[in-house]
Amino acid sequence: MKKKAQLIIFDLILLVLLVFADQYTKYLAVINLKNQPAYSIIDGVFEFNYLENVGAAFGMLPNQKVFFVFIAIVFLCVIAFVIWKTPVKRKFISLHILLTMISAGAIGNMIDRLRLNYVVDFIYVPIVRLFGQPFPIFNIADILVTVPTAILIILIMFVYKDADFEFLSFKQRKYRELK
Repeated sequence: MKKKAQLIIFDLILLVLLVFADQYTKYLAVINLKNQPAYSIIDGVFEFNYLENVGAAFGMLPNQKVFFVFIAIVFLCVIAFVIWKTPVKRKFISLHILLTMISAGAIGNMIDRLRLNYVVDFIYVPIVRLFGQPFPIFNIADILVTVPTAILIILIMFVYKDADFEFLSFKQRKYRELK
């Protein structure tokens, strides 16, 4: 149990650091970019551009704060359950880190929605296009949700086996299997 506690403490420290990084970069965006023209880092490639996003990704489902907060809480509960149930084995360390990163991103955007009624976005990559449209403006929390989710999908598809996730089963194990 000592190793489990250490791993959970590591997860919590990482979570706090990532949420802080997200919130701090959003704070910097508000004080430096709000009501200002876009600040180009590399012309036509990368810029900081302030946006108050009242929707989800790509501005979908605008003004659905209660729905987004509810979904975030449900996902955070599921992630907390999986992290708690995950065995303390080396092959699951990446699972802990990825789920913690996803949680931090969800919490970072949820804080914005609860506090401001919108999410502060400020990173823009105009060179990237999606279905012929400019890629949306995003933030650190969005990166913390999308990149680890993509990596997690790849791990589940190509690295982990079905048997690796037996610890999530609700079936009762027989006593002899526990020995």
